[in-house]
Amino acid sequence: MKELDAYRGTVDEIIYMNDDNGYAIFDLEDADEGLITCVGTVPYIKCGEILVVCGKWVNHPNYGEQLKIEYFERIEPETKDSIKTYLSSGIIKGIGPKMAEKIVDLFGDEALRVISDTPERLAKIKGISHERAMKINESYISVQEKEQLIMFLQKFNVSLGYAIKVYDILGKNAVEKIKENPYILCERIRGISFKTADRVASISGADKTNEDRIKAGLKYILTYYAGAEGHTYLPREVLIHYGAKMLDVEEHAAENALTKLLSDHQLIVKKTTEGKDAIFLPALYSAERVISTCIKEINDAVAENVLKNSDKEIEKIEKEEKIVLAHAQREAVKMAISSGLTVITGGPGTGKTTTINFIIKLFEKQSKKIALCAPTGRAAKRMTELCGIEAKTIHRLLEIDYREDDILREYSRGNAEPLPEDVIIVDEVSMVDAILMGALISSVKYGARVILVGDSDQLPSVGAGNVLSDIIESETVPVVRLDTVFRQAEESMIVVNAHKINMGEYPILNAKDKDFFFIEAENNEQICEKVIDLVSRRLPTAYDIDPFSDIQVITPMKKTAAGVFALNEGLQRVLNPKVSEKTEREFQTRILRCGDKVMQIKNNYDLRWKKSANDEGYGVYNGDIGIITGVKPSCVSITYDDGKVVDYENSQLEEIDHAYAITVHKSQGSEFDTVVMPVFRGVDKLFTRNLLYTAITRAKNRVVLVGQKAALAKMVDNDYEAKRYSYLKELLKNE
Repeated sequence: MKELDAYRGTVDEIIYMNDDNGYAIFDLEDADEGLITCVGTVPYIKCGEILVVCGKWVNHPNYGEQLKIEYFERIEPETKDSIKTYLSSGIIKGIGPKMAEKIVDLFGDEALRVISDTPERLAKIKGISHERAMKINESYISVQEKEQLIMFLQKFNVSLGYAIKVYDILGKNAVEKIKENPYILCERIRGISFKTADRVASISGADKTNEDRIKAGLKYILTYYAGAEGHTYLPREVLIHYGAKMLDVEEHAAENALTKLLSDHQLIVKKTTEGKDAIFLPALYSAERVISTCIKEINDAVAENVLKNSDKEIEKIEKEEKIVLAHAQREAVKMAISSGLTVITGGPGTGKTTTINFIIKLFEKQSKKIALCAPTGRAAKRMTELCGIEAKTIHRLLEIDYREDDILREYSRGNAEPLPEDVIIVDEVSMVDAILMGALISSVKYGARVILVGDSDQLPSVGAGNVLSDIIESETVPVVRLDTVFRQAEESMIVVNAHKINMGEYPILNAKDKDFFFIEAENNEQICEKVIDLVSRRLPTAYDIDPFSDIQVITPMKKTAAGVFALNEGLQRVLNPKVSEKTEREFQTRILRCGDKVMQIKNNYDLRWKKSANDEGYGVYNGDIGIITGVKPSCVSITYDDGKVVDYENSQLEEIDHAYAITVHKSQGSEFDTVVMPVFRGVDKLFTRNLLYTAITRAKNRVVLVGQKAALAKMVDNDYEAKRYSYLKELLKNE
């Protein structure tokens, strides 16, 4: 059988069609082959259409042989009968079967050209006014342009989902706009790479020194490469050097393009304290500027010592709750009630939760409205369990309205309609990037207090910015460090070892009757085998825990034999093996199977979820973990830990990944009963003390490290912290 088979035929029957993403299952009548069952992305398909389809034959376990379409071409109908069938399909708004018959009876095989070029002639038909004729023309042109765009982008491996997104953003004449400046693809549509836009440009004959190309490349570097490293800006010389190298142009050409971007206000330049030029995307500079300004306004709005006799109030609650606050905890409580914005930071076992609960009690006695929030769904759920009142994700608290792109987001809450609460307590602040913090802090009403809680020794946010560290290091707001490890916490080797690692000391391993274990393995392949055995057999047997809900494998990187990919494949094979009663489907290089543990790997504010008939909404966030509960040709259903049920269309499946094993970065903000972590050698920039500390502090009851002791020692010794270019600290100092 050929690598790619091609057929031409008429769409005989549509078995399934998803209007949102174009995924279809249909029978094609080929003159030579007869009926062929086809599956794939073929938008706006209608019975009677003539298609040329190219694809590979696959054998579906339930539906038999099918042609999996990789490319298709729609053949415009030419005969009266085929035109009538096309118009009767309802693809053009304003034309049904009866009207289609009237149009074809009057204009014959010229009907489509009349609709396209001289639509006013349609008004000759009874029931079609001039206005209706123009709307029919608009609908027809829209369908043609959308199909033209899809076919054009298909040649560059741009998926249907992105093609529709391109049309929605660029509108009419999208193909012409792209040909005129291909780089609007990577500038305006997140997810389409500069490389794809550059390929479109090269086919169009664009020169590599073209100014539009260089400007787009520089903005792309700031948006994606700099953002991926957490920078809110890049120094001018770094941007120019990297841009010239990536674009294969002289540095003076990159400098000229940057000057133009700055003069057009597409980028912003500010001076650092060292006198160097910092180059920003406007949205990121604005976010850091908003944070700085709002922090000053929040602190100015709250008078010192607004609660008289605070010591007496604290003592009263201590008696009621039968606790005695440590000195630092008492200072944190007093600071929270006397300051506009307070930062409370500390490692595991230092009493952050006790302090938060105490602050809540105190403000409740004053009849203050309190909002608890965290950056992820799992962190919010954990906060709810620990504090006894509902915590929301920051996105949900701000009532996200819609997403323009991943840089600019729209919320219902903001300056015009601030949050109604008097006290905002934010947990896991180390995870919060500049954009999200800017949206949150600008939504605080006048006179309200903000309490930021987090562990500044954990990994910084995945998104751009160094918010928590910058606020602390600016020395412009009250900061209380909780540094006393309480007696009950000292009984946990997880807590003891976390603090030892943080101070550069080696952890205590395999202490009798404790909760911190080390299992030696010679190489990565052996690590993988032992981790799979631990998760699937040894730990569930020893502690009566569930391998899906209670155990989480957290590994430093994705590749290698002990990385995310290999571990997920091995754990899926053992924990959720292929059986006839479990439906599954292949997506890219993965098998998605009913019962699989999966994670949402990017924020999607448009995904619809449902908990019950009266509880539904939008938004699934990076780091949310769930179980696949249904696999159909058209969609995959996932039930998340918080009860949300989400149906993923085929074009959305790239947003989920297996979660038997996850990276340390993806584990931030979460807490798991048991953490199993492979320990092996890797690049110094990644395999750091900071990474190890973050991983083990995700565990509640036990940690099991698997690997080489020499690799563990090297991670403890490695105090490397990647430089992040952020401007917030300077803005706060200058405010």
